[in-house]
Amino acid sequence: MASRASGTFEVKLNALDPEDQAEGSSLGRRSIDKQFHGDLEAVSKGQMLTAGTSVKGSAAYVAIERISGTLHGRRGSFILQHNGTLDRGAAQQSVTVVPDSGSGELQGLAGTMTIAIAEGKHSYTFDYTLGEAR
Repeated sequence: MASRASGTFEVKLNALDPEDQAEGSSLGRRSIDKQFHGDLEAVSKGQMLTAGTSVKGSAAYVAIERISGTLHGRRGSFILQHNGTLDRGAAQQSVTVVPDSGSGELQGLAGTMTIAIAEGKHSYTFDYTLGEAR
């Protein structure tokens, strides 16, 4: 049976190396540190690769983060894979649980997360299932 978790989070991104800039584009690598609140009470650590272009509002990122804490009271950890693009300001994003990455009481976790940013505040909606570990 599918469940939904929601809440807010704070995120800190730190540059891990100088950006590589060539021919109007830039590449970067950042560390991710998050604190989740709400149905998901957890912290995460991860890394992000970014690419910007000379066209305002066009960019891309990929990221991997490990989340550790409780999801609706179940303790464990899992890994999220991010893939996002901005096409002249139009955002498209996919954030998915890495298969078989759930541990503890989150073994068998599968799902997708939607991230929203409004007035500088981050929030999430996490649609998930919690099946048997394979």
